[in-house]
Amino acid sequence: MNNSIKFFIKKKDAQKRLDIFLSEKINYLTRSNIKKVIEIKNVKINNKTTILPSKKVKTDDVIEINFMQKKIDSVPPSRIKLDIRFEDNDILIVNKPKGMVVHPGAGNYKNTLANALIYKYKDKLSDINGRLRPGIVHRIDKETSGILVIAKNNLSHSKLGEQFSKHSIERKYLCLIWGIIRPLKGSISTLISRNKRNRQLMAVSEFSGKKAITNYKTLKVFNLKDIPKISLIECSLETGRTHQIRVHMKYKGTSLLGDSKYGKSKIKFKKNNKEFFNNLSNLKGQALHAQSLGFMHPTKNKWVSFESELPNDFKKLLGFLENLSG
Repeated sequence: MNNSIKFFIKKKDAQKRLDIFLSEKINYLTRSNIKKVIEIKNVKINNKTTILPSKKVKTDDVIEINFMQKKIDSVPPSRIKLDIRFEDNDILIVNKPKGMVVHPGAGNYKNTLANALIYKYKDKLSDINGRLRPGIVHRIDKETSGILVIAKNNLSHSKLGEQFSKHSIERKYLCLIWGIIRPLKGSISTLISRNKRNRQLMAVSEFSGKKAITNYKTLKVFNLKDIPKISLIECSLETGRTHQIRVHMKYKGTSLLGDSKYGKSKIKFKKNNKEFFNNLSNLKGQALHAQSLGFMHPTKNKWVSFESELPNDFKKLLGFLENLSG
């Protein structure tokens, strides 16, 4: 299997930075990811390895990027404190903070949840999903906070995986969106596939993709002076597609506060209310939190459920809106 890609530099691309050129050609990797790939010696120019993202390319240069040169057979341990909400012999319940990737991938080999799990539990985790995803049964986005279940053995992983496949897991998220979603309560059922223009993003598709179902209800609408209308929404997922809630909100003509990928490019409002603007600016990613998770315990044959509180940035913004609304 060929895991490398070659590019031949044309005159129009000469003198571009290496990382900029590659990020333009490989649109499913961010420029930050590209830099990391270069720095771990996975890129060659004219058969010579380079570690300089800023290196200028020249006409007729041959650039080769090899994604498997530094193949990882196992996850290196990282000493990262975990917020563990429950643990027994079969499962862990972890409250993942914003900014943490769940498992290693292109450009993210360290400081993921998987790295932290390996440091604390070593080989006492399931390996059904391979050595790069120890104990990982499901995922949430990097900038989404909240509850995840981790399997400590393969039997538990298998039984949990079956529940996810049958959509019997109960997953509830809280989010803040711009405007009001109509109807105030409902279900969104579409196909979701990769965005054809940007492979890093997902999009609703009419003819291809995986079925995605999001049930939602509006908990409160904030209609405040000098601030656009904002709604607090609870979403219950029947399926767990990549970026599902964010894609479905975009499909309904709105977006999550703080969502730089799927958000509206221009939200018009007066900046008279500086405190609101400051709270909005302090959001670390989208206002989306995996609040609760319920399932049949894989060995005890009883229903269990777990919840986690909102992260501070989300909580502070919501509290500000609540106070203004009286």
